[in-house]
Amino acid sequence: MADKQIPKTLLEAARYFESIDACVELVASLRWPRGVQCVHCGHGKASFLTTRRIWKCAKCRKQFSVKIGTIFEESPLGLDKWLLTLWLICNCKNGVSSWEVHRSIGVTQKSAWFMLHRLRLALKNGDWVKMGGSDGGPVEVDETFIGPDPRKMHNKRRLARKAAADGSMEMKTPVMGMLDRESRKVRAAVVPNVKRETLQNAILEGVEKDSFVFTDQSVAYDNLAAREYLHATVNHTNEYVRGQVHTQGIDNFWSLLKRGLKGTYVAVEPFHLDRYLDEQMFRFNNRATKDNPLDDRDRFMLAVSQISGKRLTYAELTGKVGGAEPF
Repeated sequence: MADKQIPKTLLEAARYFESIDACVELVASLRWPRGVQCVHCGHGKASFLTTRRIWKCAKCRKQFSVKIGTIFEESPLGLDKWLLTLWLICNCKNGVSSWEVHRSIGVTQKSAWFMLHRLRLALKNGDWVKMGGSDGGPVEVDETFIGPDPRKMHNKRRLARKAAADGSMEMKTPVMGMLDRESRKVRAAVVPNVKRETLQNAILEGVEKDSFVFTDQSVAYDNLAAREYLHATVNHTNEYVRGQVHTQGIDNFWSLLKRGLKGTYVAVEPFHLDRYLDEQMFRFNNRATKDNPLDDRDRFMLAVSQISGKRLTYAELTGKVGGAEPF
């Protein structure tokens, strides 16, 4: 598909996605850039049934649609609604709520909420390499807590949340983040606690040895130098920046994340927080920069290219089967 046919703005996207045939062609071209392949046997020849918008494999004779094997599988909603919603979640800086999607595309709020969570799974990028090292820059590491203000909660809900937190006074969810200054990429994840063992093991898994690591003066980061890191800290009680030593980059990400959670999504349960992190990381890591001038179309095309091999059912999403994903 020629790049000039792919929409660049929301208005162009709304007009383009009116055609189901155009949607199928777009997804197929990104999913199978070298030609359609059977999802059942992998054969490279299939005939297209235009009346049903599906393919029939020339070898195994099985039929398949462009949705099979993607985040859209078994959805009764058309690709026109899916792709327009994907455009919104990729390019709305503070996110898009299920109520707004419900009003915009004409589906129920429950369906919109399910759609958004499936799309957040598509935005997740699991191909992570270690930060820092000889090719990277200094790595900023910080943690934050996300959740409601206990002083503003109903007493019954506050007590229930306190009980779920193993009786501790901290009822918010801890999140740890790392930002590579060279690539300007961020990585964040929900962690069970902010103990030294938990945070330093995450650094060992995510940052190359002999890298510069900048943190605040939390005791959880003590003795990083003994683990072969060049560790420098900043005391936030006295200063926020000391030359190149600061955590302003990762703090900026926390600000953007919390602005979306508080202003757009309002209430997010810890069970689902990891997906909202995936959404914010996708927009942050693929934002327009001086060295990489991405636009709305680029982010959308990247997201569509990541829809394959991912599946999320409603039972999994609500915890009825499978349980929560490991943090």
